Amino acid sequence: MSITTFAAIDVGSYEVGMKIFELSKKYSLKEIDTVRYRLELGKDVYESGRFSTRMLNELCMVMKNFKDIMDGYRVDDYRAYGTSPFREAKNACIAIERVKQSTGIEISVLSNSEQRFLGYKSIAAMENDFQKMIRKSTAIVDVGGGSMQVSLFDKDALVTTQNIKLGNLRIRERLQDLEKETIHYERLVEEFIHNELLTFQKLYLVNREVKHVIFLGDFFTDTIFHGESQEKTITREQFNRLYRRIIGRSPEDIAMHMGVPVEYASLIVPTAVVYKNFVDIFQTEAMWVPGTLLGDGIAYDYGEAHGFINSKHNFENDIVVAAENIASRYSASRRHTQAVAKIAVKIFDSIKKIHGLGNRERLLLRIAALLHECGKYISMCDIADNSFHIIMSTEIIGLSHEERQIIASVVRYNTQEFGYFREISQETGIDRDSYQVIAKLTAIHRVANALDRSHYQKIKDLRPLLKEDKLILTLDSDRDIGLEKGLLREKVDFFEEIFGIRIRLRRKKQI
Repeated sequence: MSITTFAAIDVGSYEVGMKIFELSKKYSLKEIDTVRYRLELGKDVYESGRFSTRMLNELCMVMKNFKDIMDGYRVDDYRAYGTSPFREAKNACIAIERVKQSTGIEISVLSNSEQRFLGYKSIAAMENDFQKMIRKSTAIVDVGGGSMQVSLFDKDALVTTQNIKLGNLRIRERLQDLEKETIHYERLVEEFIHNELLTFQKLYLVNREVKHVIFLGDFFTDTIFHGESQEKTITREQFNRLYRRIIGRSPEDIAMHMGVPVEYASLIVPTAVVYKNFVDIFQTEAMWVPGTLLGDGIAYDYGEAHGFINSKHNFENDIVVAAENIASRYSASRRHTQAVAKIAVKIFDSIKKIHGLGNRERLLLRIAALLHECGKYISMCDIADNSFHIIMSTEIIGLSHEERQIIASVVRYNTQEFGYFREISQETGIDRDSYQVIAKLTAIHRVANALDRSHYQKIKDLRPLLKEDKLILTLDSDRDIGLEKGLLREKVDFFEEIFGIRIRLRRKKQI
């Protein structure tokens, strides 16, 4: 039996953690070791906007130790991810290079949506419990050092996910001076976060009843909820009893009571207040606290990608549903965008050997088709630019910043004149590989959109066939498609420029 030893490294706001796993097709995922080191990288960044030299030196020392442990386990592969501090630090590139030079370990920076997606995958590793939970209306509340993420599920699908830039470390740093002036620190925290939580409640929870709540948040399920849960479930009564024990106590007292370092203890009150507010908002009677870490999600994602894990849950569908909900929020025509997405994917699949793109780019094309009308919500003029800015300003769970930029650019150039590399790169900073993806997806999207330009879904079926230097599109329609044929002529030159093939339309013979 083939076994792969894998290391998942999480370089977070207040600690650096590594988990060692064994992956095999027989046993899927087995954790064999966990190492954590207290390092408040986020404190530096949230105060000054950069990593201090002292912090960088300590980070390199920790990562050297991790490298020695990996060598001891003869690790076959690893993933090392930086989170919020690396997204915000001005000298993040310097930090990454320092670590690489001193240890050989390369840290990749996760966008917030990628980080939360992996956190979400960490609980998906508990297959049966997770699948049972999300069949009903469920909220996942993920509290980190820099921010918190709230995701709503219903009927096994992601409804919405929102990031609120109020993590426990950030809250502590903002309020630490005021803490000394009050005996009710929890009230300060509550007032500090009140407006953001109220806004979330008004926008996303009107007429929505949440049946289950899942609490994530690094080590907090091992501290705040330690010893309280039966089968990882906390009742509302248990939570409130625990909350009363924590509130009003000093970090030193909490540290002694819970057996954790004082630095950890100083983060427990802000986290508990956040949890308490969500318990009150959702009015749920029980919470699930799986106790998973980002490292679990990193390993699960790796195992899934390399064929060790066959997930029962369709994660790609979560990304698509999230995009559909964004389109709905901006009043896009569901029938039209779904029709364009269907046509675009068929064309993409028919010319695979020409464009050389993979399943990930196919997903990006589909999402671009679903979102290409959202700019109309702001103005019927400048739809392309409005759509671009909406997409760039809207988090889509599971997608990186670069992928969101590709989608936004495809949507923009659906109607705008296509810019060439130097022009687009100067504005967005994209590299040549991303530029080529944008060009190819734009060419396909333009053709697909033209084929439903009337928004009447005249084409009942489309059968693309690549034949030498021609792409023959056989259309099944019993309606006049004169508008679509006429507007398609404007798109075929760009398609030929990108792929070197001409498009020919044929009507399916009616019996």
